[in-house]
Amino acid sequence: MREYQPAEIEPKWRQQWEKQKLYRAAEGGSRPKYYCLEMFPYPSGRLHMGHVRNYSLGDVVARFHRMRGYSVLHPIGWDAFGLPAENAALKRGIHPADWTWQNIGYMREQMKKLGLSYDWDRELATCDPEYYRWTQAIFLLFYERGLVYKAASRVNWCPGCHTVLANEQVEDGTCWRCHSPVEQRYLKQWFLKITEYAEPLLKDLERLQRWPERVRTMQANWIGRSEGAEIVFPIQGRSETLTVFTTRPDTLFGVTYMVVAPEHPLVDSLVKGPEAAAAVAALRQAQVPVTERERELAEKIGTPTGSYAINPANGRPIPIWVGNYVLMEYGTGAVMGVPAHDQRDFEFARKYHLPVEVVISPDGRPRDGEALSEAYVEAGQLVNSGPFDGLDNEEAKQKIVSWLEERGQGKARVQYRLRDWLISRQRYWGVPIPLVYCDRCGTIPVPREQLPVLLPREVDLQPGERSPLARVESFVHTTCPRCGGPASRETDTMDTFVDSSWYYLRYACSHDDRQALDPQRVNYWLPVDQYIGGVEHAILHLLYSRFFTKVLRDAGWLQFDEPFQSLFTQGMVTLGGSAMSKSKGNIVDPEDIIARYGADTARTFVLFAAPPDRDLEWSEAGVEGIYRFLQRVWRLVGEWTEADHSAAGAPSDRQLRRLLHRTIQRVTTDISERFNMNTAIAAIMELVNGLYAYRARPLVEQSASQIDESLRTLTVLLAPFAPFMAEELWQMLGGQGSVHEQSWPLVDPEALQEDQVTVVIQINGKVRDRIQVAAGLSREELQQTALASPKVQGVLDGRSPRQVVVVPNKIVNLVI
Repeated sequence: MREYQPAEIEPKWRQQWEKQKLYRAAEGGSRPKYYCLEMFPYPSGRLHMGHVRNYSLGDVVARFHRMRGYSVLHPIGWDAFGLPAENAALKRGIHPADWTWQNIGYMREQMKKLGLSYDWDRELATCDPEYYRWTQAIFLLFYERGLVYKAASRVNWCPGCHTVLANEQVEDGTCWRCHSPVEQRYLKQWFLKITEYAEPLLKDLERLQRWPERVRTMQANWIGRSEGAEIVFPIQGRSETLTVFTTRPDTLFGVTYMVVAPEHPLVDSLVKGPEAAAAVAALRQAQVPVTERERELAEKIGTPTGSYAINPANGRPIPIWVGNYVLMEYGTGAVMGVPAHDQRDFEFARKYHLPVEVVISPDGRPRDGEALSEAYVEAGQLVNSGPFDGLDNEEAKQKIVSWLEERGQGKARVQYRLRDWLISRQRYWGVPIPLVYCDRCGTIPVPREQLPVLLPREVDLQPGERSPLARVESFVHTTCPRCGGPASRETDTMDTFVDSSWYYLRYACSHDDRQALDPQRVNYWLPVDQYIGGVEHAILHLLYSRFFTKVLRDAGWLQFDEPFQSLFTQGMVTLGGSAMSKSKGNIVDPEDIIARYGADTARTFVLFAAPPDRDLEWSEAGVEGIYRFLQRVWRLVGEWTEADHSAAGAPSDRQLRRLLHRTIQRVTTDISERFNMNTAIAAIMELVNGLYAYRARPLVEQSASQIDESLRTLTVLLAPFAPFMAEELWQMLGGQGSVHEQSWPLVDPEALQEDQVTVVIQINGKVRDRIQVAAGLSREELQQTALASPKVQGVLDGRSPRQVVVVPNKIVNLVI
């Protein structure tokens, strides 16, 4: 018998599948559609084992559904814009486009070696002008719908990447990509108004029941809906006012001071005296390099302005302070201080000797605020609150808001933690923003017929105060589309998350050169039935994609408003307990594993070694174990196909048939319902062991037809996991066509029926015996059999049970 040689069979079948276009997706027909998608990769140069795990998971799902009769769309592409290409260009002296396309070519070859069943005809890359012309068209759609604006704001600046970062891209005060400490700067930037969709983005999470609860919770917390009131505080002796948002209008009578952000536009005019001005200036300067997150976590410090506001509830003047913990970007840039009922306010008041006024009491009796050792934050009754004394504080919230509305001093309001999405980037390798500036006409969008606005090839990528595109005169200088006069182009590029917020839609019509999306084809394939990727994208990519889908639905481009029906987030591949990374030197190259053991071994190991939602610790011994298992399967089939089994004429063995159909049931359920590829493979291993045990019998006690059926079914079950070997085994067994075009085996319920079952006998709730009986015995027969048990008779000692409870095939419970 010839040996298992992956290096021979894998290239052969890969070439055959490509020639046949075996995995090309087709719309229409009688088959139901199924869209399986893994998050597309950044073409960094080489696949790592985390990629192999992610794509192998998706490939099992896609192959499984094809064999179950679905028309499957399983595409792949490249999230190809981004800063690493620019850094590589500077380091290696190669143009970002050349570096990117070279990497795509190498990684594409690696994916094909893995036998991933992609429809390569639909391949796309976000850096391709034929893709990003439509990214620009979608930007213009957002612009026309009032969802794009430019504003000066404090931004997160990465000095390492020389670009702005969105709030979501700052992790513990550092850049998510290069981990440099993030600085704060004020720049004019372009934003997408994701806040316009805050409520539907939050509300519709309830519809995503096939998403992990963890991801839905992360998005809900990020959106951060708060119900409360907007309250207006007059400034003493001035016409201006300060507005605050609070979720605790019931504590309004207890406000004893206000705090505004150092960046608040009224700060300079509020400051009285040179001493106060110097203190405010020092506090403001100290916040310049500090990120928003650091300010939220830092010690609360402040300084008085010398000005006062008027509490609209009781008319009392209250001091206005400047504090480091108040952020201009959140809410109104001003907060009211209620030290008796907010611990943060309490600590601030004690630190700076500000008054504490109790307005909520657990028993409705007034208390001395100066005697408090901590803020009282529980429910209670209002005190020292004028006409609202005695009210339950929850009831008082609504009554006080209504009272403020009648007086024109406030109103009910819902506020969100979510901020608008800052998309401007001061880098070269990204999608140019399709806007021009004309002195006569203002900001003008580039007409759609002039898209794409192409990136210039010749560019200086050295970091500088101006972005690379701003230094390319031939790119900057253009003509106004409206008046024909001189104009200049926008030189910022878009955040690369814009590119990935709609790519899953483009796969449905990736070669359409007339429109971004073909409604008929997109609405046929979408939404994605199964999306697979890392949980690190829970907020960024997944939230942005939901936002884009809802906007495009509202624009009439789509008939659905959620892009991904089911989401699975896989764990990482680790080595030595930590995630694989080049910097740690703990990378395992898939090329090495494929060269030594074959792609089927690499795939099967990453699917078997751990539950897919948990981290997988790399084990060379584990890889060798999977290789030995595949060799056992090879020998099992090979020995049978090459042997003379004319004497194997025994009748079908019921026990082997039961094992076969139990395996079909387990593998089917594990893939389709549980996503437990590891236990599916374990079930296949048990079947292989059972077949080896059956083959060890004398040949005359074996059934040739049953062995042939079992081996063919084994091969089909193995096909999604080890596609190359399964294809070769199918041919060895004389199968017609490709194994991947075969129908998935169905479970025969009759075959699962046990001949005998174990029944537990309890007396007064205590197990006294376990007996083997024929499956399906009637209650009466089972009761008589149980009573005849010697162990039971010994306990009964001639007595008759008062009660007998019989559960067929499971238990007999006697009460004496």
